[in-house]
Order: sequence, then structure tokens, then C-alpha cells
Amino acid sequence: MTDHSFIQVRTLHRHFQMGTEIVHALDGVDVAIEQGDFMGIVGPSGSGKSTLLYLIGGLDQPTSGEIWVDGTDIAALDENGLAQYRQKSIGFIFQSFNLIPTMTALQNVEFPMLFARVSPSERTARATKLLEMVGLGDRIHHKPTELSGGQQQRVSIARSLVNNPAIVLADEPTGNLDSKSGGEVINILQRLNREEQRTIIMVTHDQSLLAATTRHIQILDGRILADVRGSYEQAN
Repeated sequence: MTDHSFIQVRTLHRHFQMGTEIVHALDGVDVAIEQGDFMGIVGPSGSGKSTLLYLIGGLDQPTSGEIWVDGTDIAALDENGLAQYRQKSIGFIFQSFNLIPTMTALQNVEFPMLFARVSPSERTARATKLLEMVGLGDRIHHKPTELSGGQQQRVSIARSLVNNPAIVLADEPTGNLDSKSGGEVINILQRLNREEQRTIIMVTHDQSLLAATTRHIQILDGRILADVRGSYEQAN
């Protein structure tokens, strides 16, 4: 690999068999993402944007191509290697929150640390600090059904950060939220990017959210149509 970008996607293809047809979800994608980018990925439903996100996150494997992250081609890793990569390097935020309904906010945030073998006292301390950081210090013992959608998404943001990932992947993070709650979520992501230099990659169909990003790509039919660098830093 000659490119020294933090994330380098090269000639990436992902094909799915749908009955007798082959769907080309990604059709030869090349993109480089620098450490500290807040990257938006936009496109209509079925364009391949979430497929690209899941491949970078190690939740799926490509049909062909390379995905270099900090010097490692994760497309060549086996299941154990991908599991370690997801645990150490990636934080996930999903549109549907994916919280465990029987657990409190604190327990939901602590949960990923079980697999990282973090001690109980450290789990609680770290989870409490992160929930306070996202403005939920007074809601740590509430279950998801006792929280608003915006609060649930903030719990999921806190959970995504527990193992101190270098990369946070957000799949339509405001898709199930009203505009006020969505704005709060975007503000948190901006803060993580600005103040902690975390690399954020966000899939969205909402063009207005692109004002928060430092750069965005537009995908259609599995191919990148445009790569636009425009930064909130220029406006602030």
C-alpha cells in the first residue's frame, strides 16, 4: 500500500445474490479518510452507503478489494481478527439505538467492556463518566423505555466510546429523532471530532447534517459521485 491515509479503501466491491440476480452494492469504491476527519456519506436508499460503513467497521466482508485501517488490511482478517478490530478500534452508533431493554443506561454502556475484561469498578466508573459527558448523569439508572429517543441515542453514543475507539461509525444517527434531539446528537459528534480528534464517519440521507462534517462523499449505485471537502471549522 502506497497511500498513508488513516483509512484507505481500494477497489472495493460488495455483491449480493438476490434470487437469480446479483446486486452490486459497492462497485469499485476508492476513498481515503484522514485521521480526524468528520466524514459524511450521503445517497439515496440502496446506494451502498451503509454497506460501505459496515465494511469499514468489520461487520461485513467485501467480495473483493482492500480496506486498510492504520496499516492493516482488515479485508484480509479472519473472524477472530475482525472481532478484535471491532472491539479495539471501532465505536458503533445505530439509527435504532440497539440498546438492551432490560438493562439500565449504565448497564448498557458497561456491557461492551465485559468482553474487554475490564474490572467491574472500572466499568462503572468509565460508563458513569461517559453518561455524564453526554448529559445523562441523572438518568444512569433509567431503562430505555424510561428515556426519550434523544436520550437513548446519547446512551448509545456513550456506549460506542467505552473502549476508546479511534473511529466512530454512525449509521443514520438522527434518523429516529426530532430535529432538536438530532441537533444535540450532532453537537456531541462534532465535539468528539473537534476536542478529541476522533475520526467520525456518518451515513445520513439528511443533507442539512453535512454542515457539521469536514468532508462528505455522495454515493449512487455503489459508486462515489462526488467527494466534497467543506468544513465547519471554516465557519467557526
